[in-house]
Amino acid sequence: MNNNVIATAMTAAMLALISTAAESAEPLDGTLKKIAETGEIVVSYRDAAVPFSYIDGDQKPLGYALDICLKVVEDIKAELKMPDVNTRLQLVSGANRIPLLLNGTIDLECGTTTNSVERQKQVAFSLSYFVAGTRILTKKDSGISGLEDLKGKTVASNAGSTGLRQLTDINTQKAMEINITPGRDLAETFLLLETDRADAVVQDDILLTGMAARSRAPADYQLVGDALSIEPYGVMFRRDDPQLKAAVDKSIRKMLESGEIAAMYKKWFEQPIPPQGINLNFPPSDHIRHAWERPSDSADPADYR
Repeated sequence: MNNNVIATAMTAAMLALISTAAESAEPLDGTLKKIAETGEIVVSYRDAAVPFSYIDGDQKPLGYALDICLKVVEDIKAELKMPDVNTRLQLVSGANRIPLLLNGTIDLECGTTTNSVERQKQVAFSLSYFVAGTRILTKKDSGISGLEDLKGKTVASNAGSTGLRQLTDINTQKAMEINITPGRDLAETFLLLETDRADAVVQDDILLTGMAARSRAPADYQLVGDALSIEPYGVMFRRDDPQLKAAVDKSIRKMLESGEIAAMYKKWFEQPIPPQGINLNFPPSDHIRHAWERPSDSADPADYR
């Protein structure tokens, strides 16, 4: 057999393989189909969830969770072979983030949303990129040192958060007669404590650390008591969308394995961050390291211990 015949046969075989691969490729569905058809992907951000997703002095969205989501978007564009897809950022709040996801206004929610069993009835989550603990923040002169000291006090937590739900459940179960005051968002919730309209705030530890660090008098505040719960954070997206789930998890797993997420973490939690150059000095906990070393999308706190 001469070289021309061999080359022709090899070319035919390669074309057959390409044709078979094209025919067997799964057609786009769900959010990836929407992105391909519209040429746009909508990513949410928060205005005060330091250092995950917030705005700087120039009203520019930035943060750890946003960095992760934007990297996921770049990987999705590469997978779709559509580098010109537009990435649009959309502001959301704790109260409207799930409704805006479900009605198609946003495609990826990137902030401080806890992956919980209750939320999984409505939405889906990626592999976890952070694990928080729900704690109590109070002023150092409040006399509050733990959960039992909240009895009869006014306590704030922001609307739509797992912290508010946990506080409500504890108040009912333990008959603590807590006056629960919801804030519209993180900033308003902290303001209730700052202006003495609340005795304490119950929320994720890192969010409370961020709010206190950016306040006028950071030294006035302290986290007290044991963690009320373990809260894994992940990218949130619509349920029953296996193609998007696979693409997002593939991207996050790659970032975890390469150490890119650890580097992002150091940038946002252990170094000065804009706009005030504050260093949160929040090294990764054992729960966070567990999530990095054993990637999981579980809502079960036991899977992060």
